[in-house]
Amino acid sequence: MKTNISYSLICVLLILFISSCEKDPEPVLSSPSLSNFEVGSGNNQIGVIGRDFHLNADIVAGDKIDLVQVIIAPIAGESYAGSWRFELSWEQFKGLKDTNVHQHFDIPLDAFEGKYEFTIRVTDENGTFLEERVEIQLVDPSNLEVDPKLYLWMITTDQGDFHYVNESLENPEEVEFSKGEILNSDATIKHVKGDGRIYLLLIKKDINHLPESVADIDFSKVIVYDTYSHTNQEDVDSFSNVIYDGVGGYLRASPKLTIGQNTDNNTPSSDLTLGERAWQSGGYYFGVVYTNSTFDISLHHYLEVKVTGI
Repeated sequence: MKTNISYSLICVLLILFISSCEKDPEPVLSSPSLSNFEVGSGNNQIGVIGRDFHLNADIVAGDKIDLVQVIIAPIAGESYAGSWRFELSWEQFKGLKDTNVHQHFDIPLDAFEGKYEFTIRVTDENGTFLEERVEIQLVDPSNLEVDPKLYLWMITTDQGDFHYVNESLENPEEVEFSKGEILNSDATIKHVKGDGRIYLLLIKKDINHLPESVADIDFSKVIVYDTYSHTNQEDVDSFSNVIYDGVGGYLRASPKLTIGQNTDNNTPSSDLTLGERAWQSGGYYFGVVYTNSTFDISLHHYLEVKVTGI
């Protein structure tokens, strides 16, 4: 009996010893997550060599963000005129738990046309990482079927104010609209064909909403000064929200918008007495947003203006 008890005790002690020697399981680390991923103007996955490229992503870290990188790399089996690869990183997001990464950078001039793999890589301070990939097309600007550019943008009021922006995109200084002033504006986009639509928008600066394509516009946050479209335009030409008849009149005149009026010029019109777009004195952006839906390419340009007397 004593022998059996001793043997059983030894077995129990041995099991306890082995258990105590086993390491605790490694903790499962949370990885970063990503949403609202947009690559290229209007999320069209197109990069124009030598020009601005749009990236947007909402990131939530597992612990805290360490580094955000983008990599543009050739795809196996694709043919290119030369060897090219691109990497870029941003350290300003380090230490954040969550953030919106909205970046613009130029596609380098030494890039070659073709299909590439675009990767965004988010490294976490806990050692985990996330990679999201999408195929993009790099195009030489000389090979674009349409190449929309803001050619001329004129702004006048019934008080005699006159401002303009030409294709150099040099912004006029001290653009100010007072309550009761009547605003007129026309914008011309050149190098377009097919189908496209333009919006001219007033947006309060503190809303922090600057849409870069028609699809990006949140109409609960903007005052629509004007919108107009072209359809089935066969030849590459200019397009404007104002059409002259050639004899001193208009086939389509610029609409009027009285600063402080209760509705805007959208269809259907929006109530400007309530909500985020309600008039107030202070800083605004006055913007042109155009999207060519046939060729999936957009442009945008914003002026800083001031509204007073509301």
